[in-house]
Amino acid sequence: MYPEPYLDYLVQFHVERDYFECHEILEEYWKSAPAEKRQPVWVGLIQIAVGLYHHRRGNLNGAGKMLTSAHALVKEHHEEIERLGLDSTALQRLLAERLDEIQKGMPYRSLTLPMQAAELISAYKAACARQNQPEHRDSDMSDPFLLNKHTLRDRSDVLAERERQLQLRQGKQINPAD
Repeated sequence: MYPEPYLDYLVQFHVERDYFECHEILEEYWKSAPAEKRQPVWVGLIQIAVGLYHHRRGNLNGAGKMLTSAHALVKEHHEEIERLGLDSTALQRLLAERLDEIQKGMPYRSLTLPMQAAELISAYKAACARQNQPEHRDSDMSDPFLLNKHTLRDRSDVLAERERQLQLRQGKQINPAD
């Protein structure tokens, strides 16, 4: 019933606390759908992971931006969040609380997504068992690889795409007739 990448995201989110990997898993899944069928709910879940990654690294500005956007997407797409087995109201509350903590400069702490559907909880537990993982673990704040993973990867494709997009935008600004 639930896509395997979503279950993998949940295991990474709650056990490994590898939010960067959460982002990678769901972004790949999201991009695998045709552009016209890409659901914004996946973007919201990606943004939650990225926001927590930034918060854990002490980038409060980046965390605030990501979680503010995620909060808006969760609120707007609450029915899709519910179809994914999460409690949308509880998730909105958790995100609002985390945003308040970030604004106050409070340090990162682990967040648990509010799974409410029995089918999701069962599928999640089965995914943990298949991966030989416990069902929950707090972030290892002493693991430099986990904390700085995005700085260690090859970003040449991301940078090239950003440059391409910049060139496209600049071209449109130069020639408004396009």
